[in-house]
Amino acid sequence: MRKKVVITGIGTVNPVGLTVPETWDNLLAGKSGIARIQAFNPDEWGLESKIAGEVKNFDPAAFMDKKEARRLDRFSQLALAAALEALRHADLKLEGDLRYEVGSIIASGVGGVATLVEQACILRDNGARRVSPFTVPMIMSNGAASLVSIKLGAWGPSFSTVSACASSADSIGVAMDMIRNGRATAMLAGGSEAAILPICFAGFDQAHALCSTSNDRPEMASRPFDRNRSGFVLAEGAAVLVLEEESFARARGAHILAELAGYGSAADGYHVTAPEPEGRAAVRAIEVALADAQASKGDVCYINAHGTSTQLNDRVETITIKKVFGEAAARVPISSTKSMTGHLGGASGALEALICAKTVQTGWAPPTINYDNPDPECDLDYVPWHARQIADGVVLSNSFGFGGHSSCLAFRKYEE
Repeated sequence: MRKKVVITGIGTVNPVGLTVPETWDNLLAGKSGIARIQAFNPDEWGLESKIAGEVKNFDPAAFMDKKEARRLDRFSQLALAAALEALRHADLKLEGDLRYEVGSIIASGVGGVATLVEQACILRDNGARRVSPFTVPMIMSNGAASLVSIKLGAWGPSFSTVSACASSADSIGVAMDMIRNGRATAMLAGGSEAAILPICFAGFDQAHALCSTSNDRPEMASRPFDRNRSGFVLAEGAAVLVLEEESFARARGAHILAELAGYGSAADGYHVTAPEPEGRAAVRAIEVALADAQASKGDVCYINAHGTSTQLNDRVETITIKKVFGEAAARVPISSTKSMTGHLGGASGALEALICAKTVQTGWAPPTINYDNPDPECDLDYVPWHARQIADGVVLSNSFGFGGHSSCLAFRKYEE
């Protein structure tokens, strides 16, 4: 009989909250975390988009000493904060031989890009001798996974997955498979991203991917599935889930939030940035996740959409859901929490998986805010503006990334 994998702890720092309780309360209240950029002055760089989903009032000294913090990129700092909250929530003590049975897979789309930019400028302006000897450990994409392993004592499998905006959804799916296959008893899985930088904004601006029409109304900028959507809002943050093999969790008396029941992944083989128009990879990922969960399409009670607020993504995701669910698609509640958090890049899948775990636990689905003008091509139930109670069933989380990556995670209430 296949092993069950359960979720026993969650942690996050993101634009709407520095903890899970703060995040959940703000999401259910429809509160946006998007504001004018504070990390730098976007006008000085001639950027079209001047808004972001930044993590506010984050103090790394609350999680590590100041000397250590200076030797870590922000994406690693955020990951450690989320992992510490998740481990405390799970009440899992990593000691003795158990440390070899617990691993960490913490994803990032771009890793320590802030450090790379900073140190490249130091090299240019001041020469090689002024470059930090910690540069390479700070920029490497596995830096967050390594830090979590070192600081928390998780000595099992430890690495990073990279698949653009699907990175942390894949980290969670891979971690689940490792537990099922007996390669680990428990895993800390999730993602972290910290790329609120002029170079990132400039690149996305040039690709016409960011919203630049709501600089004076940041909280209204992310409008998934709305007819007037005009691009995504770049954000930062981290989220980590503690996954455990069911019998281990029960034996130690863990409080189980939800079951992680299924995972599907596929590539569309189409274009490096644009989704394939018929959503073939996304359809495949959802169907594989449902099959993996041994669930039917009729079991699905809520979908947390990728929902980036771009014209292409939202239209293709709507097509995808209709292809999978047929006429029943109109009856499935769907929301995009990116309307409040912005797009956390490689960390978005982990944050949205965390949200799905809370949805399963509480029976509440967060809303899609800023959905005011229905798009004829996006005509499903996007849970506009107000959180909604949902029936028990399977909850799905969609994650799609540049390069044609599509991933889907399936959750449900835990039953012995």
